[in-house]
Amino acid sequence: MAMSTPVADIGWKAIPFRLKGADSYFHGLKQLAGRRGTVVVFICNHCPYVRAVMPRLIRDARALQELGVNVVAINSNDDRAYPEDSFSNMKLFAREWDMPFHYLHDDTQEVARAYDAVCTPDYYGFDADLRLQYRGRLDQGRKDPAPADAPRELFDAMRLIALYGYGPGEQEPSMGCSIKWRSPQEDADLSWVQPAM
Repeated sequence: MAMSTPVADIGWKAIPFRLKGADSYFHGLKQLAGRRGTVVVFICNHCPYVRAVMPRLIRDARALQELGVNVVAINSNDDRAYPEDSFSNMKLFAREWDMPFHYLHDDTQEVARAYDAVCTPDYYGFDADLRLQYRGRLDQGRKDPAPADAPRELFDAMRLIALYGYGPGEQEPSMGCSIKWRSPQEDADLSWVQPAM
């Protein structure tokens, strides 16, 4: 089911996390944050919306690095019900796309719940102090590429944030597949797992 992101709660402080990456090492938000801004994006391996934006997300992530803005991707989907989103497939996905950013596994779904993520892709643009300034879309493309002359909305927003500390007044919501949440019983089965925040 396709979902859209809600109106941004501007100024909301990013919640710390420490998750295992597709490189098999653990990474924390503070370690991965850019000196002038950070994009946290919830994605997964199988979503057609994610696959459609990957070339443009990678292009913009590389360009944002030059502005001191880092991108961090997180997969929170239930990989029991959706094995294509498993950690082993995350490693393959990261290699397939030659990701220039870390791809982290939120296996308890605690981070997605803390961020109130709703879909893949779901973008959060934070300033240098890790306060939310943008929660919009990459561009107007969805399952198809955006027109060649379409504004690079996430890139333009993060450039504004990097330079001036605030995002655009108007932000179009992102759209994608819903986060694949585990059932309450599965959550109970994993209640012993304590996320490292």
